[in-house]
Amino acid sequence: MNGPDPVRPVLDPIDRLSEVIFGLLMALSFTGTMSVAVGEGDKVGVVLMAALGCNLAWGIVDGVMFALTTAVERVKRLNFLEAIRVMPLAEARRVFLSELPKDVRLVTSEADAESIVTRIRSLPASDNRRIVNIRDVRAAVSICLLVVVSTLPPSMPFLFIDDLPTAMRASNAVAVAMLFLIGARLGKYMGRSPWPMALAMAAIGSVLVVTTIALGG
Repeated sequence: MNGPDPVRPVLDPIDRLSEVIFGLLMALSFTGTMSVAVGEGDKVGVVLMAALGCNLAWGIVDGVMFALTTAVERVKRLNFLEAIRVMPLAEARRVFLSELPKDVRLVTSEADAESIVTRIRSLPASDNRRIVNIRDVRAAVSICLLVVVSTLPPSMPFLFIDDLPTAMRASNAVAVAMLFLIGARLGKYMGRSPWPMALAMAAIGSVLVVTTIALGG
């Protein structure tokens, strides 16, 4: 007897890793401006709270955009299935084939497509026309939290190191190290060696650090 279906995570691994990378790059960008803001008279704590607030706002925007994009894709899919049901069979088969990825289309015959279209047309239309569901909301909240939480480790040096230049360099080192680890995880998820992606992500972070230093950060 089959066991219960596994519960899928709210976000795919690629989504989670991408949001953490986004948060870390945001952290590198705002910590790079810390010396400028403090030099103009602001306190480190005030600037840090403002930067975290900015990242929270970006996290909310990113979550809302994820929910919006998901809703658009869901409506598009529902409309596609409805069109397949009402089109003449030959036209439905042609449209179905045109929507397949190129690699899949090359190995899908017209007979295969017609068989699938026939099965789709035999299924009852779904009564659930909800555009946004609770899973989308949970995913949006998760994205916001990932973006915000990923900025916390690079922010910690500013809370424990009084010397601003030292704290900035420590923060940069933490962010680049995290980018290296996230890049390695991303490489493994791609089914390849983790090192090229890890080095690439660390290089991106390092270039951002060098750029901010060159611009006075």
